[in-house]
Amino acid sequence: MLHRYPKRVAYIMLVLTALVAAFPLWGEAVFGNQANFMLEKLTLMLILALFAMSLDLLVGIVGLVSLGHALFFGLGAYTLALASPDFSPASMWWMLPLVMGVSACVGLIVGVLVIRTKGIFFIMTTLAFGQMLYYFISTSPLAGGTDGVFIMFRPSLTIGETSLVNLDNPYSFFYFCLGMLLIGFLFLRWLTRSYFGQVLDGIHDNEHRMQALGYATSGYKLVAFVIAGVMAAIAGMLAAMQYGFANPAQLGWHTSGEVLMMLILGGMGTIFGPILGAFAYEILLYIYEHATTHWPILMGLTIIIAVLVLPRGIAGLIIAPPWRSKRQTEPGTASEHGKAQVALSAKPTPQRKES
Repeated sequence: MLHRYPKRVAYIMLVLTALVAAFPLWGEAVFGNQANFMLEKLTLMLILALFAMSLDLLVGIVGLVSLGHALFFGLGAYTLALASPDFSPASMWWMLPLVMGVSACVGLIVGVLVIRTKGIFFIMTTLAFGQMLYYFISTSPLAGGTDGVFIMFRPSLTIGETSLVNLDNPYSFFYFCLGMLLIGFLFLRWLTRSYFGQVLDGIHDNEHRMQALGYATSGYKLVAFVIAGVMAAIAGMLAAMQYGFANPAQLGWHTSGEVLMMLILGGMGTIFGPILGAFAYEILLYIYEHATTHWPILMGLTIIIAVLVLPRGIAGLIIAPPWRSKRQTEPGTASEHGKAQVALSAKPTPQRKES
Protein backbone atom coordinates (compact mmCIF):
# COMPACT_ATOMS: atom_id res chain seq x y z
CA MET A 1 0.00 0.00 0.00
CA LEU A 2 1.43 3.34 -1.06
CA HIS A 3 -1.58 5.38 0.09
CA ARG A 4 -1.42 7.52 -3.05
CA TYR A 5 -4.77 7.83 -4.74
CA PRO A 6 -6.16 9.49 -7.89
CA LYS A 7 -6.76 13.23 -7.76
CA ARG A 8 -10.52 12.72 -7.84
CA VAL A 9 -10.29 11.35 -4.27
CA ALA A 10 -8.89 14.68 -3.04
CA TYR A 11 -11.47 16.62 -5.03
CA ILE A 12 -14.38 14.59 -3.68
CA MET A 13 -13.15 14.81 -0.09
CA LEU A 14 -12.60 18.58 -0.39
CA VAL A 15 -16.12 19.07 -1.75
CA LEU A 16 -17.64 16.95 1.02
CA THR A 17 -15.59 18.76 3.68
CA ALA A 18 -16.73 22.14 2.36
CA LEU A 19 -20.33 20.91 2.31
CA VAL A 20 -20.13 19.77 5.93
CA ALA A 21 -18.35 22.95 7.04
CA ALA A 22 -21.06 25.08 5.42
CA PHE A 23 -23.90 23.25 7.20
CA PRO A 24 -24.75 26.27 9.43
CA LEU A 25 -25.44 28.20 6.20
CA TRP A 26 -27.77 25.74 4.53
CA GLY A 27 -28.90 23.48 7.39
CA GLU A 28 -31.86 25.58 8.53
CA ALA A 29 -33.10 26.10 4.98
CA VAL A 30 -33.12 22.34 4.34
CA PHE A 31 -34.16 20.89 7.72
CA GLY A 32 -36.13 23.79 9.20
CA ASN A 33 -36.92 23.27 12.88
CA GLN A 34 -34.78 20.10 12.97
CA ALA A 35 -31.61 22.00 12.02
CA ASN A 36 -30.29 21.98 15.60
CA PHE A 37 -30.90 18.24 15.90
CA MET A 38 -29.15 17.62 12.58
CA LEU A 39 -26.23 19.75 13.73
CA GLU A 40 -25.90 17.55 16.81
CA LYS A 41 -26.13 14.45 14.63
CA LEU A 42 -23.50 15.80 12.26
CA THR A 43 -21.21 16.57 15.18
CA LEU A 44 -21.58 12.97 16.34
CA MET A 45 -20.63 11.78 12.85
CA LEU A 46 -17.43 13.82 13.01
CA ILE A 47 -16.55 12.29 16.38
CA LEU A 48 -17.27 8.76 15.18
CA ALA A 49 -15.24 9.42 12.02
CA LEU A 50 -12.22 10.23 14.20
CA PHE A 51 -12.89 7.06 16.20
CA ALA A 52 -13.11 4.96 13.02
CA MET A 53 -9.90 6.48 11.64
CA SER A 54 -8.05 5.44 14.77
CA LEU A 55 -9.19 1.85 14.31
CA ASP A 56 -8.17 1.94 10.65
CA LEU A 57 -4.58 2.43 11.74
CA LEU A 58 -4.75 -0.95 13.45
CA VAL A 59 -7.02 -2.92 11.14
CA GLY A 60 -6.35 -1.43 7.72
CA ILE A 61 -2.72 -0.33 8.00
CA VAL A 62 -1.12 -2.82 10.40
CA GLY A 63 -3.57 -5.69 9.95
CA LEU A 64 -4.53 -6.11 13.63
CA VAL A 65 -8.27 -6.65 14.02
CA SER A 66 -9.35 -5.38 17.44
CA LEU A 67 -12.68 -5.96 19.15
CA GLY A 68 -11.69 -3.97 22.23
CA HIS A 69 -11.02 -0.58 20.70
CA ALA A 70 -13.97 0.86 22.64
CA LEU A 71 -11.78 0.50 25.73
CA PHE A 72 -9.94 3.68 24.72
CA PHE A 73 -13.09 5.45 23.55
CA GLY A 74 -14.71 4.97 26.94
CA LEU A 75 -11.45 5.66 28.74
CA GLY A 76 -11.28 9.11 27.19
CA ALA A 77 -14.87 9.82 28.19
CA TYR A 78 -14.37 8.69 31.80
CA THR A 79 -11.06 10.53 32.15
CA LEU A 80 -12.86 13.74 31.27
CA ALA A 81 -15.80 12.97 33.54
CA LEU A 82 -13.76 12.02 36.59
CA ALA A 83 -11.12 14.74 36.23
CA SER A 84 -13.53 17.62 35.60
CA PRO A 85 -14.28 19.94 38.55
CA ASP A 86 -17.83 19.87 39.90
CA PHE A 87 -18.51 23.60 39.94
CA SER A 88 -16.35 25.05 37.18
CA PRO A 89 -15.20 24.06 33.69
CA ALA A 90 -11.87 22.35 33.26
CA SER A 91 -9.27 23.88 30.99
CA MET A 92 -8.77 22.16 27.65
CA TRP A 93 -5.07 23.05 27.89
CA TRP A 94 -4.54 20.42 30.59
CA MET A 95 -7.55 18.16 30.00
CA LEU A 96 -6.55 17.14 26.47
CA PRO A 97 -2.95 16.23 27.47
CA LEU A 98 -4.36 14.35 30.48
CA VAL A 99 -6.67 12.26 28.27
CA MET A 100 -3.84 11.58 25.84
CA GLY A 101 -1.43 10.68 28.64
CA VAL A 102 -3.82 8.31 30.43
CA SER A 103 -4.81 6.57 27.20
CA ALA A 104 -1.16 6.29 26.12
CA CYS A 105 -0.19 4.65 29.44
CA VAL A 106 -3.10 2.20 29.30
CA GLY A 107 -2.40 1.53 25.62
CA LEU A 108 1.23 0.79 26.43
CA ILE A 109 0.32 -1.64 29.21
CA VAL A 110 -2.40 -3.41 27.23
CA GLY A 111 -0.36 -3.33 24.04
CA VAL A 112 2.67 -5.05 25.58
CA LEU A 113 0.40 -7.97 26.47
CA VAL A 114 -1.79 -8.22 23.36
CA ILE A 115 0.89 -7.59 20.72
CA ARG A 116 2.36 -10.99 21.59
CA THR A 117 -0.72 -12.63 20.05
CA LYS A 118 -1.89 -12.83 16.45
CA GLY A 119 -5.06 -13.51 14.49
CA ILE A 120 -8.05 -14.76 16.43
CA PHE A 121 -6.03 -14.67 19.67
CA PHE A 122 -5.38 -10.94 19.24
CA ILE A 123 -9.10 -10.38 18.66
CA MET A 124 -10.04 -12.31 21.79
CA THR A 125 -7.42 -10.68 24.04
CA THR A 126 -8.42 -7.15 23.00
CA LEU A 127 -12.06 -8.09 23.56
CA ALA A 128 -11.18 -9.47 27.00
CA PHE A 129 -9.37 -6.31 28.09
CA GLY A 130 -12.23 -4.16 26.87
CA GLN A 131 -14.81 -6.21 28.75
CA MET A 132 -12.66 -6.22 31.89
CA LEU A 133 -12.70 -2.42 32.01
CA TYR A 134 -16.40 -2.40 31.09
CA TYR A 135 -17.38 -4.58 34.06
CA PHE A 136 -15.03 -2.74 36.39
CA ILE A 137 -16.60 0.62 35.51
CA SER A 138 -20.13 -0.83 35.63
CA THR A 139 -19.65 -2.04 39.20
CA SER A 140 -17.52 0.83 40.51
CA PRO A 141 -19.31 3.37 42.74
CA LEU A 142 -16.58 5.89 41.95
CA ALA A 143 -17.51 5.81 38.26
CA GLY A 144 -21.26 5.92 38.88
CA GLY A 145 -21.89 2.26 38.13
CA THR A 146 -24.29 1.54 35.30
CA ASP A 147 -25.68 5.09 35.48
CA GLY A 148 -22.38 6.63 34.43
CA VAL A 149 -21.00 10.04 35.38
CA PHE A 150 -22.47 13.40 34.41
CA ILE A 151 -20.27 16.27 33.25
CA MET A 152 -21.63 19.58 34.48
CA PHE A 153 -19.41 21.85 32.36
CA ARG A 154 -17.63 21.45 29.08
CA PRO A 155 -13.92 22.25 29.19
CA SER A 156 -13.03 25.83 28.32
CA LEU A 157 -10.46 26.93 25.77
CA THR A 158 -9.16 30.27 26.99
CA ILE A 159 -5.96 32.28 27.31
CA GLY A 160 -6.15 34.27 30.52
CA GLU A 161 -9.58 35.88 30.54
CA THR A 162 -9.97 35.69 26.75
CA SER A 163 -12.09 32.84 25.40
CA LEU A 164 -10.67 31.46 22.17
CA VAL A 165 -13.56 29.09 21.42
CA ASN A 166 -16.86 28.92 23.27
CA LEU A 167 -17.33 25.15 23.35
CA ASP A 168 -20.75 25.56 24.96
CA ASN A 169 -22.00 26.96 21.66
CA PRO A 170 -23.20 24.09 19.41
CA TYR A 171 -21.77 25.68 16.27
CA SER A 172 -18.40 26.38 17.89
CA PHE A 173 -18.23 22.82 19.22
CA PHE A 174 -19.16 21.53 15.76
CA TYR A 175 -16.23 23.35 14.17
CA PHE A 176 -13.95 22.26 17.00
CA CYS A 177 -14.80 18.61 16.28
CA LEU A 178 -14.33 19.22 12.55
CA GLY A 179 -10.90 20.70 13.25
CA MET A 180 -9.92 17.72 15.42
CA LEU A 181 -11.00 15.34 12.65
CA LEU A 182 -8.96 17.22 10.04
CA ILE A 183 -5.91 17.22 12.32
CA GLY A 184 -6.29 13.48 12.88
CA PHE A 185 -6.67 12.85 9.16
CA LEU A 186 -3.60 14.91 8.22
CA PHE A 187 -1.59 13.24 10.97
CA LEU A 188 -2.45 9.75 9.74
CA ARG A 189 -1.77 10.74 6.13
CA TRP A 190 1.66 11.96 7.16
CA LEU A 191 2.26 8.88 9.30
CA THR A 192 1.34 6.38 6.59
CA ARG A 193 3.62 8.11 4.07
CA SER A 194 6.56 8.28 6.47
CA TYR A 195 9.25 5.66 6.96
CA PHE A 196 7.34 4.39 9.98
CA GLY A 197 4.20 3.96 7.89
CA GLN A 198 6.12 2.06 5.20
CA VAL A 199 7.31 -0.37 7.85
CA LEU A 200 3.72 -0.82 9.03
CA ASP A 201 2.70 -1.58 5.45
CA GLY A 202 5.45 -4.17 5.26
CA ILE A 203 4.25 -5.76 8.50
CA HIS A 204 0.71 -5.88 7.11
CA ASP A 205 1.87 -7.58 3.90
CA ASN A 206 4.46 -9.99 5.31
CA GLU A 207 5.60 -9.70 8.91
CA HIS A 208 8.00 -12.64 8.70
CA ARG A 209 9.86 -11.02 5.81
CA MET A 210 10.14 -7.74 7.76
CA GLN A 211 11.58 -9.67 10.69
CA ALA A 212 14.05 -11.36 8.37
CA LEU A 213 15.15 -7.90 7.20
CA GLY A 214 15.98 -7.01 10.79
CA TYR A 215 12.93 -4.97 11.84
CA ALA A 216 11.62 -5.32 15.41
CA THR A 217 8.02 -5.63 14.28
CA SER A 218 6.62 -5.92 17.81
CA GLY A 219 7.89 -2.45 18.65
CA TYR A 220 6.33 -0.92 15.55
CA LYS A 221 3.00 -2.61 16.24
CA LEU A 222 3.10 -1.44 19.86
CA VAL A 223 3.64 2.19 18.83
CA ALA A 224 0.79 1.94 16.32
CA PHE A 225 -1.45 0.41 19.01
CA VAL A 226 -0.71 3.29 21.40
CA ILE A 227 -1.30 5.95 18.72
CA ALA A 228 -4.62 4.37 17.77
CA GLY A 229 -5.64 4.25 21.43
CA VAL A 230 -4.81 7.92 21.99
CA MET A 231 -6.85 8.99 18.95
CA ALA A 232 -9.79 6.86 20.09
CA ALA A 233 -9.58 8.41 23.58
CA ILE A 234 -9.74 11.92 22.08
CA ALA A 235 -12.86 10.87 20.19
CA GLY A 236 -14.35 9.52 23.43
CA MET A 237 -13.59 12.79 25.21
CA LEU A 238 -15.40 14.72 22.46
CA ALA A 239 -18.38 12.36 22.71
CA ALA A 240 -18.57 12.91 26.47
CA MET A 241 -18.37 16.67 25.92
CA GLN A 242 -21.23 16.57 23.46
CA TYR A 243 -23.70 14.58 25.57
CA GLY A 244 -22.51 15.67 29.01
CA PHE A 245 -21.95 12.21 30.50
CA ALA A 246 -19.81 9.09 30.33
CA ASN A 247 -21.59 5.74 30.22
CA PRO A 248 -20.30 2.14 30.50
CA ALA A 249 -21.91 1.41 27.13
CA GLN A 250 -19.11 3.43 25.55
CA LEU A 251 -16.70 0.72 26.72
CA GLY A 252 -18.72 -2.30 25.58
CA TRP A 253 -17.98 -4.62 22.71
CA HIS A 254 -21.07 -3.34 20.90
CA THR A 255 -19.30 -0.02 20.42
CA SER A 256 -16.22 -1.82 19.10
CA GLY A 257 -18.41 -3.80 16.72
CA GLU A 258 -20.17 -0.70 15.43
CA VAL A 259 -16.95 1.14 14.65
CA LEU A 260 -15.63 -1.97 12.92
CA MET A 261 -18.75 -2.00 10.73
CA MET A 262 -18.10 1.66 9.87
CA LEU A 263 -14.61 0.64 8.81
CA ILE A 264 -15.90 -2.19 6.62
CA LEU A 265 -18.55 0.02 5.08
CA GLY A 266 -16.14 2.84 4.30
CA GLY A 267 -13.08 0.87 3.24
CA MET A 268 -10.12 -0.32 5.30
CA GLY A 269 -6.59 0.92 4.91
CA THR A 270 -7.52 4.15 3.13
CA ILE A 271 -7.68 6.66 6.04
CA PHE A 272 -10.48 8.60 4.32
CA GLY A 273 -12.69 5.52 3.96
CA PRO A 274 -13.56 5.33 7.68
CA ILE A 275 -14.81 8.93 7.52
CA LEU A 276 -17.20 8.01 4.72
CA GLY A 277 -18.15 4.82 6.56
CA ALA A 278 -19.00 6.67 9.78
CA PHE A 279 -21.22 9.12 7.93
CA ALA A 280 -22.88 6.38 5.87
CA TYR A 281 -23.46 4.19 8.94
CA GLU A 282 -25.06 6.98 10.96
CA ILE A 283 -27.26 8.07 8.04
CA LEU A 284 -28.45 4.50 7.47
CA LEU A 285 -28.98 4.07 11.21
CA TYR A 286 -31.15 7.19 11.33
CA ILE A 287 -33.22 6.00 8.34
CA TYR A 288 -33.66 2.45 9.60
CA GLU A 289 -34.53 3.50 13.16
CA HIS A 290 -37.34 5.70 11.85
CA ALA A 291 -38.52 3.03 9.41
CA THR A 292 -38.96 0.02 11.71
CA THR A 293 -38.26 -1.30 15.18
CA HIS A 294 -36.37 -4.19 13.57
CA TRP A 295 -33.66 -1.88 12.25
CA PRO A 296 -30.76 -4.17 13.35
CA ILE A 297 -31.89 -6.70 10.73
CA LEU A 298 -31.77 -4.06 8.00
CA MET A 299 -28.38 -2.83 9.17
CA GLY A 300 -27.00 -6.36 9.22
CA LEU A 301 -28.27 -7.04 5.71
CA THR A 302 -26.76 -3.77 4.54
CA ILE A 303 -23.33 -4.68 5.90
CA ILE A 304 -23.53 -8.15 4.31
CA ILE A 305 -24.47 -6.67 0.93
CA ALA A 306 -21.71 -4.07 1.25
CA VAL A 307 -19.13 -6.79 1.90
CA LEU A 308 -20.31 -8.81 -1.11
CA VAL A 309 -20.81 -5.96 -3.57
CA LEU A 310 -18.17 -3.50 -2.32
CA PRO A 311 -15.33 -5.56 -0.81
CA ARG A 312 -13.16 -2.43 -0.65
CA GLY A 313 -15.96 -0.29 0.73
CA ILE A 314 -17.12 3.11 -0.44
CA ALA A 315 -13.51 4.23 -0.72
CA GLY A 316 -12.79 1.45 -3.20
CA LEU A 317 -15.70 2.62 -5.32
CA ILE A 318 -14.11 6.07 -5.51
CA ILE A 319 -10.53 4.90 -6.06
CA ALA A 320 -11.35 2.38 -8.78
CA PRO A 321 -14.87 2.91 -10.17
CA PRO A 322 -16.11 -0.25 -11.94
CA TRP A 323 -17.25 1.69 -15.01
CA ARG A 324 -13.70 2.99 -15.58
CA SER A 325 -12.19 -0.47 -15.40
CA LYS A 326 -14.82 -1.78 -17.82
CA ARG A 327 -14.11 1.02 -20.26
CA GLN A 328 -10.40 0.26 -20.15
CA THR A 329 -11.00 -3.41 -20.97
CA GLU A 330 -13.28 -2.68 -23.95
CA PRO A 331 -11.75 -3.17 -27.43
CA GLY A 332 -10.61 0.01 -29.12
CA THR A 333 -9.65 1.77 -25.87
CA ALA A 334 -5.93 0.97 -25.96
CA SER A 335 -3.55 3.87 -25.55
CA GLU A 336 -1.59 5.36 -28.39
CA HIS A 337 1.53 3.79 -26.97
CA GLY A 338 -0.13 0.40 -27.06
CA LYS A 339 -1.24 0.94 -30.63
CA ALA A 340 2.29 1.91 -31.62
CA GLN A 341 3.65 -1.23 -30.01
CA VAL A 342 1.15 -3.35 -31.95
CA ALA A 343 2.05 -1.60 -35.18
CA LEU A 344 5.76 -2.09 -34.63
CA SER A 345 5.33 -5.75 -33.85
CA ALA A 346 3.28 -6.17 -37.03
CA LYS A 347 6.03 -4.73 -39.28
CA PRO A 348 8.00 -7.37 -41.17
CA THR A 349 11.67 -7.47 -40.36
CA PRO A 350 13.89 -6.62 -43.34
CA GLN A 351 15.93 -9.54 -44.70
CA ARG A 352 19.68 -9.16 -45.16
CA LYS A 353 21.11 -9.57 -48.64
CA GLU A 354 23.52 -12.40 -49.05
CA SER A 355 26.93 -11.38 -50.30
